[in-house]
Amino acid sequence: MAEVVTSAPGKVLITGGYLILERPNSGLVLSTNARFYAIIKPLHHEIKSDSWAWAWTDVRLTSPQLSREALYKLALKNLDIQTVSSSETRNPFVEYAVQYSVAAAYATFDQSKKEVLHKLLLQGLDITILGSNDFYSYRNEIERRGLPLTPETLASLPPFSSITFNADGADGANCKPEVAKTGLGSSAAMTTAVVAALLHYLDVVKLSSSKDYRERKDVADLDMVHKIAQTAHCIAQGKVGSGFDVSSAVYGSQRYVRFSPEVISSTQIADKTVPLPDVLNEIVRGKWDHDTIGFSLPPLMTLLLGEPGTGGSSTPSMVGAVKKWQKSDPQKSLDTWRKLSEANSALEMQLNLLSKLAKEQWNAYKSVIESCSILRSDKWIELSSEPNKEAVIKALLGAKDAMLRIRYHMRLMGESAGVPIEPESQTQLLDGTLNLEGVLLAGVPGAGGFDAVFAVCLGNSSCNVTKIWSSHNVLALLVKEDPCGVCLESADPRTYEITSAVSSINIE
Repeated sequence: MAEVVTSAPGKVLITGGYLILERPNSGLVLSTNARFYAIIKPLHHEIKSDSWAWAWTDVRLTSPQLSREALYKLALKNLDIQTVSSSETRNPFVEYAVQYSVAAAYATFDQSKKEVLHKLLLQGLDITILGSNDFYSYRNEIERRGLPLTPETLASLPPFSSITFNADGADGANCKPEVAKTGLGSSAAMTTAVVAALLHYLDVVKLSSSKDYRERKDVADLDMVHKIAQTAHCIAQGKVGSGFDVSSAVYGSQRYVRFSPEVISSTQIADKTVPLPDVLNEIVRGKWDHDTIGFSLPPLMTLLLGEPGTGGSSTPSMVGAVKKWQKSDPQKSLDTWRKLSEANSALEMQLNLLSKLAKEQWNAYKSVIESCSILRSDKWIELSSEPNKEAVIKALLGAKDAMLRIRYHMRLMGESAGVPIEPESQTQLLDGTLNLEGVLLAGVPGAGGFDAVFAVCLGNSSCNVTKIWSSHNVLALLVKEDPCGVCLESADPRTYEITSAVSSINIE
């Protein structure tokens, strides 16, 4: 069996923070060009002849960026996974991805396919995981080297660079070193890429290599990847979250409404008397009632992400504080959530209207975006001389207004719950960003906090925003919106990077 390479994208949640945890609230999530790769090939070229080996198979997991390698034994009868040797801490996301993908194969195959599967598994699994640099923060390293805080500096780093650790833990000395991340959902993208690669390698699904999400024909296969990846990710996290990060890693940019958490019952999985393939079969056939509708930013708009570098925020503790506030003040929290939900819907409606106007009246749309990209938003209204241009400007201002309302209610919620959803330092940065030429939206993604900010810029205005951010000690990341979800890759991305580097040298 030849090697299989898949990739899955990281995400940015632009609306729906907190609300997305409860049905039927929706959120807009953009997938990005930051991708996690999984490479799978046989570990042994031949099947071991000793009879003991027929009960177990070897699994090797390599993470070159962390200089880590772990060896496991996977029991082929009950699919138990045991670590043999590991250079560092375990990776539960990959462990569950392996167990559940193999269980899904046993659950869906007939007897003759199970025999082929058994022989393939006896060759062992050699898994390598690689994440784009964009998932990790290199800010401290850039500052330590005295280099400018610019996207150009980030672009000069070699692809799949070694990952630095946050040495300064929350409680100082005896804190486990944490990988410094940018909040793009690396664990969800990694889990999805590994599940997709395994299911394709084991012949459970046939994934498409198409990067054009509109051309995808492998919807049933993507649904299978989604169910297994959600299950593995939830069990590894120890809770059933909203799942928007895994959903966008599978399907790409979308409007998302979560599934009912009961579909993944952890008690079901904890019950060792039921064979794992039977449990997975039940989960796969369960009532997955999530709702996803393809979504992407209107044309000529750019997503920009910034890393302010003012210390990280822990999403679980912030979510916990908001839930506590909901219980203690149900009336006020319901009112805040209703207003937030209305503002989220208004933003979605205006962005969809802009996409529609771009399709129907391209020339007017393009002309307005180009003109607005060099003006501050308080000057946009002066451009509405013709009716078709006026419609575009009204939709732009409507989107901007909706985002301001979202931010207002998110701040109120943070103040009431006693957590920094949009801290004062972020408010000043976002207000300043909105006053720049060509900026349509600015906010804190996901659950908020100090980690990151995003902006949506018109035309070419993002270059100016990047420069201004750098002067305010905010590092603009290289991340862009890319609506493509999980897909099959033609080769190991490291060989691709070497080839493209060589070809660019030849061109020069």
